[in-house]
Amino acid sequence: MAGLKELSAQLQSVRKQIPFATAQALTRVARKIADAERTAFERHLENPTPFTVNAVRSYGARKSNLKAKVFVMDTAASYLEPFEFGGQHKLNSQALLNPKNIKLNKPRNKLSQLKAKPNMFVGEIKGVNGVWQRKKAIKVKKGKKRRKRSANGTRRERVKQRPPKLLIRFGDVLPVKPTLGYFDRAQVMANALMPTELSRAMAEAMVTAK
Repeated sequence: MAGLKELSAQLQSVRKQIPFATAQALTRVARKIADAERTAFERHLENPTPFTVNAVRSYGARKSNLKAKVFVMDTAASYLEPFEFGGQHKLNSQALLNPKNIKLNKPRNKLSQLKAKPNMFVGEIKGVNGVWQRKKAIKVKKGKKRRKRSANGTRRERVKQRPPKLLIRFGDVLPVKPTLGYFDRAQVMANALMPTELSRAMAEAMVTAK
């Protein structure tokens, strides 16, 4: 009966390892999901900053608390919500802004930088209020004679300046099309990865069990 006792002792030892193995599996799955979510942010968001991408965090499970978590930091989550559920841009500013070619989560800092430049101005053109960039005038080619005055002594009409470029539009919050698929991705990955990771962790526990 010594063999039966040894088997019973071994099974008891493996049983003690189950919470630890489960915690390991949960932690590995959470880390893989977090990595995948960061990659998805880079692919599906337009020019996301490192702050936005790295806002995806995770913490592992413990054998005393078999729960791992993948989450987005509150600041980033507040303006990323429409990209997951739909709705309108949410920006931390009293003014409603719809950024043009500005990295996500930096509209206020960018606005201050732009306003400080001499070729930028804030104003309204054709009913659109925002921050504009002045374009350089079209240079006259070298060797070309200056335009003569007209018969009545006045100068001829100037060459039109290039129209300014709109960089930030005020008061125009546009709807956001859901593109992230954050929760769906996490659910699919958890279902696919957990059985494999749990088997791997249990195999490791069997080796180390005494």
